[in-house]
Amino acid sequence: MARGKHSSRTFGRGWTVGLILVATVTVLGGGTAVAAFRYDRASATRILPGVSIDGVDVSGMTRDQAIRAITAKAEVSLGVELDVEVAGSTLRTTPAALGTHADVEGAVTRALAVADTVSLLSRVYHRIADKPIPTAIPLAYAYDEQAIRAFVERAGLDVARPAVDAAIRLVDEQLVIRHSQTGEALNVAAGVARVKTALRQQAAGATLPVTIVEPATTAATLGKTIVVDLSENTLSLYRGLKIEKQYPVATAAPGYTTPVGTWKVVAKAENPTWYNPAPDGWGAGEPLVIPPGPGNPLGTRALYLNAPGIRIHGTYASYSIGTYASHGCIRMYISDSEELFQLVSVGTKVIIKP
Repeated sequence: MARGKHSSRTFGRGWTVGLILVATVTVLGGGTAVAAFRYDRASATRILPGVSIDGVDVSGMTRDQAIRAITAKAEVSLGVELDVEVAGSTLRTTPAALGTHADVEGAVTRALAVADTVSLLSRVYHRIADKPIPTAIPLAYAYDEQAIRAFVERAGLDVARPAVDAAIRLVDEQLVIRHSQTGEALNVAAGVARVKTALRQQAAGATLPVTIVEPATTAATLGKTIVVDLSENTLSLYRGLKIEKQYPVATAAPGYTTPVGTWKVVAKAENPTWYNPAPDGWGAGEPLVIPPGPGNPLGTRALYLNAPGIRIHGTYASYSIGTYASHGCIRMYISDSEELFQLVSVGTKVIIKP
């Protein structure tokens, strides 16, 4: 009894296959090759059974039908949020917002072209029998490099923190001592690469790399700075941000000016010659030239500043140190001027504060 049922099922399947074969023979044989060719041409606008694009079964679809189906799938993928982490903050975007687009038409063209990889007889058979030819076609995406870079650069503006150089400056006539600080900046090229990788892999997020920006000038590289405080009549020599030496000085007497501002040493002279700077003014009655030696108004050492007519120099009038007694220059004890002369070089910054 069991054998009879099995025989019946076997007969049924055989009958179905037989009908398919008969139909195929009818098309190819009974209807001649011309009939087969006409059938193939009539079916050519539809994709063979078993073909899928990006996981979507497009079997039997026309080009327009497949484009609509795959476009709908692509729009979902292009609308998925991408979380971009940068310096502890999260920026949300989508592949579509970054200019990504899917080559839907190209994928559909390849799906239709699967028919060209098999013979006419095979095409007709697979269509009539609805026998799949398993073929998975990926959906290619194109990425907009400029749009991705623009997004990364905007993200960089949000996190950028410039490095701060060490400095000694005069700001609004106040001495400001500033320590160096590292900064942060987004590595744009690496960030673009990471976002593109996330898009290709259809990842949920990406992390943009932030790099440390070192200051151009630190306390160790700042060098030396001379600071003259007119209110205290002192000269301080800074090495970096710390005072290395401090000396008493004399500065301009009433009616004369030691100019406030930021200057620099432009020349150095050992045993300088003094040339009368105002023979028709306060220097009237003084020699036009005084050679090196005792009594020379510049002492034994002089630092020439780019402030017109202003020098830091020694003086034999030691009694004037600590007072306002000069015509604008900064006077020092002879021994102090000789020590300072050895400690600084041409180009040293000089700040004169009120």
